[in-house]
Amino acid sequence: MENTLGLEIIEVVEQAAIASARWMGKGDKNTADQVAVEAMRERMNKIYMRGRIVIGEGERDEAPMLYIGEEVGICTREDAKNYCNPDELVEIDIAVDPCEGTNLVAYGQPGSMAVLAISEKGGLFNAPDFYMKKLAAPPAAKGKVDINKSATENLKILSECLDRGIEELVVVVMKRDRHNELIKEIREAGARVALITDGDVGAALSCAFAGTNIHALMGIGAAPEGVITAAAMRALGGHFQGQLIYDPEIVQTKEWANKTKEENLARLKEMGITDPDKVYDTHELASGQTVLFAATGITSGNLLQGVRFFSGGARTQSLVISTQSKTARFVDTIHMTNKPKSIQLH
Repeated sequence: MENTLGLEIIEVVEQAAIASARWMGKGDKNTADQVAVEAMRERMNKIYMRGRIVIGEGERDEAPMLYIGEEVGICTREDAKNYCNPDELVEIDIAVDPCEGTNLVAYGQPGSMAVLAISEKGGLFNAPDFYMKKLAAPPAAKGKVDINKSATENLKILSECLDRGIEELVVVVMKRDRHNELIKEIREAGARVALITDGDVGAALSCAFAGTNIHALMGIGAAPEGVITAAAMRALGGHFQGQLIYDPEIVQTKEWANKTKEENLARLKEMGITDPDKVYDTHELASGQTVLFAATGITSGNLLQGVRFFSGGARTQSLVISTQSKTARFVDTIHMTNKPKSIQLH
């Protein structure tokens, strides 16, 4: 699957990032997201595959977005029999976030990316549009820190695993009211807190790379992004755990103001999730034999540079991670849309 789709999925996230980056700093997060969706869909529909969106922007009736259940790829066309050999057909599940961090793009802030993960059919956890408690940590702490432990306990373990003082550790937490006690505990334990407004996929992945000065991600974020993160962290050997959160009182968001705990539990049951409190690891969230992750920076962050436009083109930086080849590739691409007057190297 990697040989068949590797280069093409890079182009999918590149095109989404370029489209969204044109709206960077314009204060319009919805358009920044929409153009990324359209660019991603257009490129995916040129790939020789039968793909199914298992994690997307919403339910089936939200057609303008890449919705859950949508089929993409050349082999989903009505006339697919004219194009696709059933013996060669690649059927895959796809998790997408065309613009991870829409507010970051809208206000010109760092860390937004176009991201996706793919696996063979059935290889990605079909996460509902819920919230998820998350814990990400470097490979050295894999299986040693635990989401059921307190932040204080995990910081002590992390300190030992990384041979660093707790005061040297940096923990990324999303700036939300629900995290006030968590932030207080981390600071009282002696560690430093890096607050972000959006974009916890990039923050979690940064834990797996030395030199980013990020040592853990803690707190509650979106569940679909948790699955995408798990796909990458599985290949990188980093630690990631996720636990679905269904209680609106814990989440504390306007979107869930009219929902009840009982309604959310019923929704999980409909999706076949019988143990709503289960803690999932990377192999459960991204269980496929082969899992590929790809991301392109929209605005520059810890891992990736953002899209840089020049006269006649653009330059992008992407990250492609594979469980098959056990590689993490940083891909630098120059896109020449017209005859360039010069090519931007930096």
